[in-house]
Amino acid sequence: MDTGIEDTAHNVEAGAVMGLLAARPRLLALGEPTHGEDMLLDLRNELFRQLVEQEGYRVIAIESDCLMGLAVDDYVTYGTGSLDDVMEHGFSHGFGASAANRDLVRWMRAHNDGRPASDRLRFAGFDGPLEITGAASPRQALTALHGYLAARVDADLLPCTADTLDRLFGADDRWAEPAAMMDPARSVGRSAEAGELRLLADDLAALLDAQAPHLAAASSRDEWDRAGLYGRTAVGLLRYHYWMADTSPGRMARLVGLRDAMMADNLLAAAEQSPVLVHAHNAHLQRDKSSMRTWQGPVEWWSAGALVSTRLGEGYAFLATALGTIRHQQVDTPPPDTVEGLLYALPGDRRLVDAPRLAAALGDTRPAPRVPAYFGYAPLDPAHVGGIDGIVFVKDVPRS
Repeated sequence: MDTGIEDTAHNVEAGAVMGLLAARPRLLALGEPTHGEDMLLDLRNELFRQLVEQEGYRVIAIESDCLMGLAVDDYVTYGTGSLDDVMEHGFSHGFGASAANRDLVRWMRAHNDGRPASDRLRFAGFDGPLEITGAASPRQALTALHGYLAARVDADLLPCTADTLDRLFGADDRWAEPAAMMDPARSVGRSAEAGELRLLADDLAALLDAQAPHLAAASSRDEWDRAGLYGRTAVGLLRYHYWMADTSPGRMARLVGLRDAMMADNLLAAAEQSPVLVHAHNAHLQRDKSSMRTWQGPVEWWSAGALVSTRLGEGYAFLATALGTIRHQQVDTPPPDTVEGLLYALPGDRRLVDAPRLAAALGDTRPAPRVPAYFGYAPLDPAHVGGIDGIVFVKDVPRS
């Protein structure tokens, strides 16, 4: 199939990315079709450096626990703690073990050293405290929000005391019960205590909003931003736990949708500071509806990228990464009639392709969907090409 797309393929560089877009986006999303490959993270790191130096980007947000990520941000911004500690405790999903993530954190700390606060790079995890099989206790987020408010507003305005919260939380391990993902009856999300905590979290978050002028003046920008994060996370976690205890057929679709809604809220908050490079799985960043198979059957939901794109319009841009081979995962040369097969024929190991022009060149000709042997790799859906701003194609991914 001759698409002529080789005429629109560029090197993967910040200038070429901006050349595909009508304006510099507040959120530039770079997706990946699989986790755990350091070559893809090295490419992300290099693109972020170029965006910092050439385009004024100052924040990177990755698909990792938003509360754990505060330790990484403290380290890169202020030098708090040690590199070893933040790599061990500042990432979820095992991402702290990545050499490329370590390189990113080390480079950000070196870049920030000696710079004024206004010019420092910031790090954000934008996922909720949600691992694949469970969700964290809301204790950390809700206690931090209560403590922030208690130090700055009249006690009469607080809906409860810290002791009341502590009593309602109970043991944290009952919240993080891994069996609750498969068995809703094991979730505490609809207990009387959880219901009361949900109301208190709503009241505390509302108090944060109602006292915004006073609180913003009485806080540093970091304190104010983090209070907002604690509020969003507490409310989101308690909502997530509530639906963990649900037994309806829509349970899993609801849960994955709630996770991405939390992600979207965190990304919108990050974009208020500075232009942001976002890095996560393609499924969390695409504009089209996302889908996956579960033990209860297929589920569909709107991703964080779809939600943010609806809010920001041209302020959001999405680059999807596509791969030729990951031979150590039995992902071999793509069939020539797939999107990846067409891109595999391009010269060069890494190319940036104008996705709308590719979609236009394909016209009514729909490439075949690629069917991978490796469940951890998600190929591009040919039907989604038109909703992508650019495709970063990596021909061959070696073992990390």
